[in-house]
Amino acid sequence: MNAPLTGRRVLVVEDESLVAMLLETILEDMGCTPVGPAANIDDGMAMATDGEHLDAALLDVNVAGRQVFPVAQALKDRGIPFVFSTGYGEGGLPEEWRGQATIQKPFTEAAVRDALMKAMGVEQV
Repeated sequence: MNAPLTGRRVLVVEDESLVAMLLETILEDMGCTPVGPAANIDDGMAMATDGEHLDAALLDVNVAGRQVFPVAQALKDRGIPFVFSTGYGEGGLPEEWRGQATIQKPFTEAAVRDALMKAMGVEQV
């Protein structure tokens, strides 16, 4: 079921260590390779712009009191799909980011998988 995600490198930007560990486990269970996690915006920017191959990213909207949108813009500029994660859902995003793939906390493995697959434009087999 997760074959389309096997081997995909997914950046994780998340400041809550338990959530970051959960995301890493979910990604590994889906066959992905987690990159990071970045626990702050500066590290997230470095990982998003260092030229390393990334297939996608999971971005917490509020990272250590700062919004993740500079990282999102850097990924967008590189053509790397991403999914926002937030406790407020898509309605909590600024207007310019609405319509972007978003999962609401608390999330399930299925929600993460479905959002990543949609963002990357891959289908379940």
